[in-house]
Amino acid sequence: MKVSDYIAAFIEKKEISSVFELSGGMITHILDSLNQKTKVNIVTMHHEQGAAFAAEGFARISGLPGVALATSGPGATNLLTGIGSCFFDSTPAIFITGQVNRHELKGDSGLRQLGFQETDIITMAKPITKYCVQVNDPNQIPLVLEKAYNIALEGRPGPVLIDIPMDVQRTQIEVANITPPKRIVKNIDLNILDTLSKEILKAKKPLILSGRGIKASGSQELFNEFINKTKIPVITSLLGLDTISFDDKNRVGFIGSYGNRWANMAFGECDLLIVLGARLDIRQTGADTKFIENRTIYHIDCDLVEINNRVKGCIGIESELVDFFDQFNSTTGNSKFVSPIDWISHISDLKQKWPDTSELQTEGINPNRFMHMLSQNSKQAKAYLADVGSHQMWAAQSLELNGEQHFLTSGGMGAMGFSLPAGIGACIALNKQPVVVLVGDGCMQINIQELQTMVRNKLPVKVIVLNNNTLGMIRQFQDSYFDSRYQSTYWGYSAPDFAKVATAYGIESKTIENEEVMLEAIKWLWSLENSFKPQLLQVMIDPQTNTYPKIAFGRPITEMEPFAKPIAMEAT
Repeated sequence: MKVSDYIAAFIEKKEISSVFELSGGMITHILDSLNQKTKVNIVTMHHEQGAAFAAEGFARISGLPGVALATSGPGATNLLTGIGSCFFDSTPAIFITGQVNRHELKGDSGLRQLGFQETDIITMAKPITKYCVQVNDPNQIPLVLEKAYNIALEGRPGPVLIDIPMDVQRTQIEVANITPPKRIVKNIDLNILDTLSKEILKAKKPLILSGRGIKASGSQELFNEFINKTKIPVITSLLGLDTISFDDKNRVGFIGSYGNRWANMAFGECDLLIVLGARLDIRQTGADTKFIENRTIYHIDCDLVEINNRVKGCIGIESELVDFFDQFNSTTGNSKFVSPIDWISHISDLKQKWPDTSELQTEGINPNRFMHMLSQNSKQAKAYLADVGSHQMWAAQSLELNGEQHFLTSGGMGAMGFSLPAGIGACIALNKQPVVVLVGDGCMQINIQELQTMVRNKLPVKVIVLNNNTLGMIRQFQDSYFDSRYQSTYWGYSAPDFAKVATAYGIESKTIENEEVMLEAIKWLWSLENSFKPQLLQVMIDPQTNTYPKIAFGRPITEMEPFAKPIAMEAT
């Protein structure tokens, strides 16, 4: 069997229905095999970074590894940002790069390059992959593919990269049957689970912090059962935003550097914190972690190095979340947990005192009010994808997600240009059900070419550009630390009329500039004739609109701007 045929058949056998790529000479064998030998949907993007983000969006929705292919040289290096995004946000993905023929590899000769576009992508990608290999023995392909697939999914999910010389791809091999390994369940100390149960019963102000690990582990339903059983209020990280429905009685809100003020206050006051699949990184806790270390913290994570990393004194449970939930239920049996009524009432009072829609004083459209109205009138949307910047935080603060809707964004990498290609991948994984892409004017210009991919594939992606004609989050940073010198954010920066750009791509578009027409524009997106069409809505935001609340850097997370001032310089 030809190696490229085997690769194509392997992808189809694993029920990965779509792959994302930008063609190049060194992957033509694989593309031809996918086309001729399988029913796998080949989605041609307009940049390899777009292909990588699309694969990430596909993976986060489907739970299967996303697959992106690129040719050697610039094709392979253009994947790196997307590979890093998958690595930091625990997304399973298989990246396949073509390489020059084996006789064109420089080896240890000391040459910079021998074959045209020869590039050592393995060395570059190793720090941001779980497994990274160049296959020079064609007969190793079956073993390598199975190993890569399993590694991408096991433990803390992440990306793998397989680099395959072109002459290897066209070699004939004998096909061998490879037996996938069985997942090993790690038993948790019953004493720890029993103690946790008792801590929950005696806590006056308990909280759960839910992170990306809930979705990454496929344990959403078990998490729902856990919170319904324990009756503990839930705060979420940015990547855990879609782990609990907006109207769930247990939901508190979004915490972190730009979190809901009331949620951060509750975070600071709790006496028991149960961390589920979140890293407790600086964006979640702020720089000063002393405020959080004076209470009981249980940190459950499959990645041991994340426990007691920044926040010390945690009771660590190294476990897959699926196993933790199962074993907790077995240990607690029919235990009856009581809802902390006074605590829930207090959180409700904080929420009423500090509504997210009153944090900003701005001219024109208030982005937090827009997010509420958008989500209240976009029940058809199966997912929201936010890019990186001010609009990302407005979305996290104010979107009203229901239990069936996904929220995807680039967290650890914080990659501008993520949402449009990731929205394409998510939409395809959802069998072309509608998704909403939320993107700023700066981010939109990074992968704007993928509008053509939307049109060609007839995808009902609703692109909403929040256009403040500036790089707003960095401009706000310049207000705080550079005496409002707006170099490269407002000075020397500009954005086009995105409605006109959309028209050039054949996409219907509208622009709104005031709140009186917000509802009409949102309803236009979901009218009977438009629901399953790509559209673009440009929402003009005043350039001086800030992102509040914002942690006063160097202070505890409960002290937020604009009422508290930072005492140290942050990293935006």
